Amino acid sequence: MPSTRRPADPSMLRADALTALGLAAASVLVGVLASASQMQRFERSLWLVALFSVLVAAPLAWRRRWPVPVLVATSVLYAVGGELGAMELTVSQVVLFLAFYTVGAWCTNRTLAFRARLATVLAMAVWLLASAIRGFYSPETGEYGVQAFFSWFVIQVMVNAAYFAGAWVFGDRSWQQAVEREALERAQAEVRAQQAQLTEQAISLERLRIARELHDVVAHHVSAMGIQAGAARRVMGRDPERAEQALRSVEESARSAIAELGTIVGALRSRDEGDAPMPTLADLRDLVAAAREHGDVALEVVGTPRPLSPIVELTAYRVVQEALTNTRKHAGPGARADVRLRYLDDVVEVEVADDGAGVRGGRGAGLGVGQTGMRERVAAVGGTIEMGPKSRGGYLVRAAIPAATAEQPVRQDLVATPTTTPEKER
Repeated sequence: MPSTRRPADPSMLRADALTALGLAAASVLVGVLASASQMQRFERSLWLVALFSVLVAAPLAWRRRWPVPVLVATSVLYAVGGELGAMELTVSQVVLFLAFYTVGAWCTNRTLAFRARLATVLAMAVWLLASAIRGFYSPETGEYGVQAFFSWFVIQVMVNAAYFAGAWVFGDRSWQQAVEREALERAQAEVRAQQAQLTEQAISLERLRIARELHDVVAHHVSAMGIQAGAARRVMGRDPERAEQALRSVEESARSAIAELGTIVGALRSRDEGDAPMPTLADLRDLVAAAREHGDVALEVVGTPRPLSPIVELTAYRVVQEALTNTRKHAGPGARADVRLRYLDDVVEVEVADDGAGVRGGRGAGLGVGQTGMRERVAAVGGTIEMGPKSRGGYLVRAAIPAATAEQPVRQDLVATPTTTPEKER
């Protein structure tokens, strides 16, 4: 994993340009005010002071793009302005601190960053020492006092040591934090990619298993039905009783195939159910009663119940079951859920709506396998499903399934792609 950080983006570069402009303006203003109030005496004219204030701050516009050249330029201009007596000593020191800090925080060549900062510290120390020697031999020193002068010099050494040490430490700390943050982002991206891959593999493996089971059931019964239908055709003219017996065998094979296919559908995404019978809509009350152990759940039945095809009842039951599971996982233990079962003319409709009261700051993110399963179940029987957050908070799952009766199997020409509202998979 590379120990580096991403280059500055355009917004950062714009911020650097505005920072340089602001510091230059502040430095000019402070120079003018310091001159007017006699807080600092300049040996040069005020326009030269303003010029050096702008020149020292201007390189900061490129500080994150070229940190080392900016430090060199700022340091040289600062020293030249100081030697000429045309450098204000307040905002300009902030500029120098920022340039020194940026080398530690943004220079990708860490060896160069170390050497550049070390060279700057040594150069500034030599300049400070030379200034002190010149000041010691100045005629004013005798009047000022040797002890007072050395006290002033020690203070300058301590202040500059703290100044450059702070900029060094803070710059390195900023670099390290940026590297660790970007490494964490890469790790999170890898985890999300692996999570998506595992989800896709799980769905593919389950579909493959179902395909094998369906192949075995269909191949066995269809081949037997073909043989029996052929036998009935050959003996129909001369032995009607044998033909009738063969056709009854075809009918029995068809019924067995439908029953086994229903059993396979009932096993989809079911866990720990063993050989228990397939649930029906009559079992919704038990399902809701069990869900009340984890929160407030209410069941409402609209319309007159009537017998439906087993696969329709199983599909509706599984949709409610998965939706309540998602409510328990993502809406929180304090959320309320309302389950509605509607018997309409052509469809049976199930709806699960919760208020999401148990979660603060949004619902948790899941793998989306449960929602994928609900879509596939409903699509397999020609129904439609709607899933997504409600405008007033909470979550809604609503499925409309063609209401085929127990004697009327689901028509395959009704099978359609499910429609859903956009939402984050959970």
